[in-house]
Amino acid sequence: MKGISAIILAAGQGKRMKSSLPKVALPVLGKPVVWHVAQAARSAGIREMVFVLGYGRDKILPTVEAFGGKVAIQESQFGTGDAARCGLAELSAGAKEVVVLCGDAPLIRPATIRSLLASRRRRGAAASVLTGILDDPAGYGRIVRNPDGSVAKIVEEKDADAATRKIREVNSGTYAFDRAFLEKGLPRLSDVNAQREFYLTDLVLEALAEGTCVVPLAAADPDEVRGINSRRELAEATGIVLRRTIDELMASGVTVIDPSRTYVEPGVSVGQDSVLEPGVLLLGKTRVGRGVRIQTGCVVEDCVLGDGAHLKPYCVMTSSRVRNRAIIGPFSHLRPESDIGEGAHIGNFVEVKKSRIGKGSKANHLAYLGDAVVGKKVNVGAGTITCNYDGIAKHRTVLGDGVFVGSDTMLVAPLTVGKGALIGAGSTITENVPPYALALCRAEQKVFDFWVARKKPELLKKAGLAVPAVKKEGK
Repeated sequence: MKGISAIILAAGQGKRMKSSLPKVALPVLGKPVVWHVAQAARSAGIREMVFVLGYGRDKILPTVEAFGGKVAIQESQFGTGDAARCGLAELSAGAKEVVVLCGDAPLIRPATIRSLLASRRRRGAAASVLTGILDDPAGYGRIVRNPDGSVAKIVEEKDADAATRKIREVNSGTYAFDRAFLEKGLPRLSDVNAQREFYLTDLVLEALAEGTCVVPLAAADPDEVRGINSRRELAEATGIVLRRTIDELMASGVTVIDPSRTYVEPGVSVGQDSVLEPGVLLLGKTRVGRGVRIQTGCVVEDCVLGDGAHLKPYCVMTSSRVRNRAIIGPFSHLRPESDIGEGAHIGNFVEVKKSRIGKGSKANHLAYLGDAVVGKKVNVGAGTITCNYDGIAKHRTVLGDGVFVGSDTMLVAPLTVGKGALIGAGSTITENVPPYALALCRAEQKVFDFWVARKKPELLKKAGLAVPAVKKEGK
């Protein structure tokens, strides 16, 4: 929306959170509290944002940068009016309307911001304020209305008398202002109140003095006006955002078997006809294709899952790619930069790190593949390890198409095994293997007849076996 800017108030410490981080930097569903506020503004069509920062500003700068925002510094917190003044000084000349948003209120929706702007324009008012009807309004400023429904005054709870405190309509701290009115009114604010602060709410009186008004807009969902002032409220906000996210997924065609036990962060996308079983966590920028099945206990962060992929229970994956129809797990671990090819199988207790696994290849049991390039239709036997680290540097293992690696094999990198080669079980391979060759490296097996009967007969007795009669050695 052209000509509309946002000032996001995010300077406070939030002492009740008992954190080294500023309150607005604490996470709600994997994103800082203030990120959700900025995202709502961006989704409402607002492009210019000024973040008013103070305590712990360095922790909030990544969010500011993510939205291309500007920074205004409020060195000492002298109230919302003072914070708005700091933010106003950084706005571009083209901003004709200003939305003031609380950086600690992450539940506001984009549609509500648009409605707040529209309600001000319809009445030609100096400002509009978002309100909420709460069963328990304790801690919030109260909205006192005129007979025509406009705002007569906003009274902070510490300044309210007993009758005013009974009012259930509260101030959210979110406003839409005509910029010219805001520029004129902010310098007139007084700090003669219980808090000795400059209240943005006092601009209501300025509007009445000018013969205009402030229009209240009651949020359809009272949760939108909730601020974060405790760890409990942080958890409650996370739950609300999570429910919204899960609801959106189900509305788009995703099956979520138990929404109460599924965790999906805002940056995640999931394709139609995918199924999320209980206990699944999808984090960061994960993208899930169509028809994907993710079973119980899987934790997937910043990954791409192709169409028809299947994650069996209790897989952990980070910054990796799983291509179409690949099968992972159960109990597999994909570390960063793993790329699992189409139709490949990575099975139970297999760990893959910074490796590319070719189409149709399999590592089904108890293996480690690190810094490896595995061709098509390769079979990696149980207990196989790519020995990629020599104590100083990492080295690559390359397995050509169609290679068969027997169980309990050590592949000591740097190493190349040519296509179609076979590695015998129990081998330690230290030199390159040419295509179609058989490579074996085993110690000679030795057998000593009746050694146990002669040397350790107690083992046989413990097992309930008869000790056979054998001649003594040398006779």
